[in-house]
Amino acid sequence: MRLIVYIVFIIQLFFLKNIIAQTYPSLNINLLSHINPETDNTGSDGRKYSGCWGWYQPSKNKEYALIGTSSKTYFVDVTNPTSPILCDSVMAVQAGCTWREIKTYQNYCYIVSDDSPPNSFQIVDMQYLPDSVHLVYNGTDYFERCHTIFVDNSNLYCGSVTDVGGTSYSTMRVYSLITPTAPTLIRKLEQDISTSVISVVHDMFVRNDTIFASCGNNGLYILKLTTTGTFSLMQSFTNYPYAGYNHSSWQSDDRKTLVFADEVSPGLPAKVLDMSNINNIILADTIRSNFGATAHNPYIVGNRWCWISSYIDGLYLYDISDPYNTTIYGYFDTYPQHGTNDNIYNPAYRGNWGAYPYLPSKIIIALDMQNGLFILDGDNTYKNTVGIKENNKASILFSSYPNPAKTVLNLVIANQQNNILQFVISNSLGEDLITEQIQIKQALEKIQIPIQNLSTGTYFINIKNQQYTETKKIIIQ
Repeated sequence: MRLIVYIVFIIQLFFLKNIIAQTYPSLNINLLSHINPETDNTGSDGRKYSGCWGWYQPSKNKEYALIGTSSKTYFVDVTNPTSPILCDSVMAVQAGCTWREIKTYQNYCYIVSDDSPPNSFQIVDMQYLPDSVHLVYNGTDYFERCHTIFVDNSNLYCGSVTDVGGTSYSTMRVYSLITPTAPTLIRKLEQDISTSVISVVHDMFVRNDTIFASCGNNGLYILKLTTTGTFSLMQSFTNYPYAGYNHSSWQSDDRKTLVFADEVSPGLPAKVLDMSNINNIILADTIRSNFGATAHNPYIVGNRWCWISSYIDGLYLYDISDPYNTTIYGYFDTYPQHGTNDNIYNPAYRGNWGAYPYLPSKIIIALDMQNGLFILDGDNTYKNTVGIKENNKASILFSSYPNPAKTVLNLVIANQQNNILQFVISNSLGEDLITEQIQIKQALEKIQIPIQNLSTGTYFINIKNQQYTETKKIIIQ
């Protein structure tokens, strides 16, 4: 198994230089490295990758990206994020899968898939990394199919569970991981809450046995796993604006804000909830990527930052410190090849599926369904949460690409919707060469500037409104 993995890794290294040289549209998020190890197997929809997770190995002070593909799960050492090392992989029962989700507990990795049989539940021992991993369970005794999983304390929560042969279905199950290699069933949700109330649990975020369950067309339900091992219903949030198929959610550390995504219909915004009073949940704001994609999976870091995987639009970073006035802080487009007619269903499943921003180093793992694993770095302002300048929300956030540029310069401007901005390109002598006014319509605006008449050299681009001005250096070849 490891010989094959290393051969694939050598092939990836051969192409790594050209891969990194590609320009990916971004704002305040930097590319550290990129690998695309799944070369042979793709799902029937042309997709190769799905869910991802991260794991920190304290005994060896190492960090790993765990990435699900159509045929296996890869374990990648990202301790040196600019030089990731493919350590090992675990084959699935079948290739060509669309869904694979991964979570960890202690030194164990739990892997599920919701694709048609044959399928299985897998448990992997990671203690021997970076040398190898050991598959300790691969079977259907617990279940055959499961859509998503979440680990809270020593409990494994499983959403939309199907037993072998389709003999029975559970909206959600919870297992004890006291013995990590032999989970013990605690309870099935349908034992306490009828399927006429909750017919599906697509995904869940759990904190101290409080479950925020994304229940598809049923909406968002807040449940409690009681000390007696039964489920109780605490609250629900349904019939909200822009409602769709409630897909997934995440809660801030102070428990005052929750963000959830509705996957279907395409293009629905993510919702920001004021959870200060669980008996009076308020829809505080809606947020969306501006180029047509659907919010898929949110991940909140602390109380301020929310990463959202947004399919063909890539990975977005929002400032949600004021849930009633969220703003875009950054983004990275993992799928720059998308066209103007692309959406999440035509063709299906394109772009960024998921991310993981919780490693100690604060690097970001992002997995694109076609392009593979991206290891990203938010800038120092994001990483050093204490001491962020208070005027960042009001200032003009913009980026330009490619750099160096040749014939066209692309601008990405955030949080200036409905404003008129002036941009000036000047040379190193301070002479203004291009001056224009821009009417900004969206929260994240993309603009193209022809530069074919400018000579090779170093230039400066300045963008300003009535209050702020920002300047960046660009190189034209």
